[in-house]
Amino acid sequence: MTAAGPTRAERRRNTERRILAAARELFAERGFERTTIRAVASAAQVDPALVMQYFGSKQELFSQAVRISVAGAEDRPRTGGPEALTDSLLASLGMKIGGLPEASLAMLRSMLTHPEAAEAARATLDRQITELAAAMSAGHEADHEAQDAHEAHEAHDARLHAALAVATTVGVTIGHQLLGIEDLRRASPEEIAAALRPALQALVTGGAHGAHSR
Repeated sequence: MTAAGPTRAERRRNTERRILAAARELFAERGFERTTIRAVASAAQVDPALVMQYFGSKQELFSQAVRISVAGAEDRPRTGGPEALTDSLLASLGMKIGGLPEASLAMLRSMLTHPEAAEAARATLDRQITELAAAMSAGHEADHEAQDAHEAHEAHDARLHAALAVATTVGVTIGHQLLGIEDLRRASPEEIAAALRPALQALVTGGAHGAHSR
């Protein structure tokens, strides 16, 4: 008995996956503005009209291509004291400078020229800042009972320090992966981590202690 071939729905899903893979690679290489539907279709070996039929617009194609990056962009859980949080940040940075997924590269390369990429990056980074700030504060809840009048200041201090720490790792990632800064590319992940550790630990420690010292 001859095995049945793929159904029409299966063929469509396979074609969609092929188009998305091609789009992800081109968006990562060229960014949103310089990537065309025709180029994506050529890379996926389909007709440009089929790309439009499946996705409707370049905007929607981009949204679906980077969705994996946004949905899977969680870094390692940030728990413990300042040293453990610093280790977590450096471990995450090591994974990023070791090579980013194409969906993440597509979002980073496009975020300065394309509003949706910028919004996706902001949402991801804001979530990381919130988690890191919460972990900073949690590390000292047992030692300090916050007064109501100081809670807002403490939250602000933790978020500011968390934002600076996250922005530092983002800057290094962009300099290494997108700009190809020679000194960063020459350095090993271990050398970069060793150089950054004091600054990141100062930010993490300051975020945990700064408000409580008032």
